Amino acid sequence: MTAETAAGDAGMDLAWLSLDDDEAVIWASGPDRRTLIPAFVVGLPLSIVLIGLVIIVSEYLRVTNTHYVVTNRALYEKTGVFSRDVKRIEHGKVQDISYSQSALGTHFGYGTVEVSTAGGSGVEMAFKSVPDPRAVQQRISDRLKRERGDSGTDRTKDDVLDEILTELRAIRAAVEDSSASQVPGADRSATQRADDRQSYEYDEDQSI
Repeated sequence: MTAETAAGDAGMDLAWLSLDDDEAVIWASGPDRRTLIPAFVVGLPLSIVLIGLVIIVSEYLRVTNTHYVVTNRALYEKTGVFSRDVKRIEHGKVQDISYSQSALGTHFGYGTVEVSTAGGSGVEMAFKSVPDPRAVQQRISDRLKRERGDSGTDRTKDDVLDEILTELRAIRAAVEDSSASQVPGADRSATQRADDRQSYEYDEDQSI
């Protein structure tokens, strides 16, 4: 899936996203629009004095300009209304993924997915108020397991034992070859060695 396809599926503009040649978007979303309900509840009564409109508009711009993207290589978080702040975490650096839901989020089906990295201090990235956070967490986890399995981290014990056995056989063959090359006459055939013994016995008979 390309970035353009994912943008069309999620109904968002991903022109800000710069991907490598072999990188593809597998999931893209933003905060659930129902998170605007509290802003409307607070802002509408205050709209008479314009403060309410400022609250509603600012919250709307924040939500619509926040994007979260998962590719086959990294996680992205884009925030900012008048400026742009893009954070990227490669899959290999991800150590833990969890999700949480508030009471309102549980009711409406949205929540926050938090990402921690190896060597990092706490949560390094948070997909806030995304729809179905459990499914998002599971999708990222499955992707990470698949990639780490392909890289050999999920090898079975039999695979490891086979590799060790092959290595030991190679070492034994190298040692035997080295020992044979250091023994005088070790590379001579059994027939040649038998002829030498017969010649030596004949010389002894002649000397007697």
